Amino acid sequence: MSLFPPADCPRLIVKIGSALLVEADGSVRSAWLAGVAADVATRVTAGQQVAIVSSGAIALGARRLGLAKGGRASLEDAQAAAAVGQIALSQTWAAVLAAEGLTAAQMLLTLDDLEDRRRYLNAAATLDRLLTLGVVPVLNENDSVATEEIRFGDNDRLAARVAQAAGAAGVILLSDVDGLYDRNPALPGAAHMSRVERIDAAITAMADTGSTSGMGSGGMVSKIAAARIAASAGASLAIASGRIERPLSTEARHTLFVAERGAPARKAWLAGGLTARGTLHVDAGAAQALAGGASLLAAGVMRIEGSFARGDLVAIIGPAGPVARGLSEYDAADAARLIGHRREEHAVLLGYAPRAALVHRNHMALL
Repeated sequence: MSLFPPADCPRLIVKIGSALLVEADGSVRSAWLAGVAADVATRVTAGQQVAIVSSGAIALGARRLGLAKGGRASLEDAQAAAAVGQIALSQTWAAVLAAEGLTAAQMLLTLDDLEDRRRYLNAAATLDRLLTLGVVPVLNENDSVATEEIRFGDNDRLAARVAQAAGAAGVILLSDVDGLYDRNPALPGAAHMSRVERIDAAITAMADTGSTSGMGSGGMVSKIAAARIAASAGASLAIASGRIERPLSTEARHTLFVAERGAPARKAWLAGGLTARGTLHVDAGAAQALAGGASLLAAGVMRIEGSFARGDLVAIIGPAGPVARGLSEYDAADAARLIGHRREEHAVLLGYAPRAALVHRNHMALL
């Protein structure tokens, strides 16, 4: 139990990719899955609460429906395959966990469930209660209703958001790779990265977008995005190979992304948001002020993109790249009237008493 032992990690999220759970012909890798269930049982017995984010519904459903391209030929095929396959997936998990004396629960989430603050808190409360009761929640994106525009698109980022909602200290992404390399691992001389203290531009540049199995939807880009979300919420994340037996108890090579000091829950939720409604481009002075803990004032904004309402999540971009995310105090039309102007001019421009800032620091998370 080398990764995230119970004494250091009271709650753990384990993500399992399609290629690990489902054979190329669409059948379940039953023996391997039974080993994972045994590992989970060992951890639960030792006092760790474990939730599983499991891919595989589309792959399982495609086999049962005889759909081409693993059910991914069209959005309609993927939704139909997910609807059929999710039943098989939940039954499979319920059976292997029951064999270890564990009770499974199913939670299907959409992007909006974790992007809308109220729904996020409801999902977090359900997850917390299940874990407290000793249940092993098995979560997946609700692909039967998700669209191309409104979806996570991969379970790596879903796992990181679930870790945030659950207050987990660790996330393990079991995959068909054993971690991050400084270039595509198929290339000569590729070097394995065992530990990443900070996700910067150099680390992001190492990502390869491919999913080697052809069954999954995530690649290294999505895994680094997941590591960034987890780290900002105070959870460490490991990318480890599932191409071994008993992957949750066997010592093996992996990449560990170290957690940042945990942000307050609301700010961690803001930082992990994926669906900003708009973008505020700010000058260097404003970017520096935000880094120092200031609110975003309209005078430092150069241009605005997107259509958003007051209270919507917006991204704040400086000359060097992303700076923060926060909730806008104005809709896009009023914000556009204010950019570049000092606060004393705002009442005349708007025709009503202005608010303290375009994005207040209490409703902002630095990236």
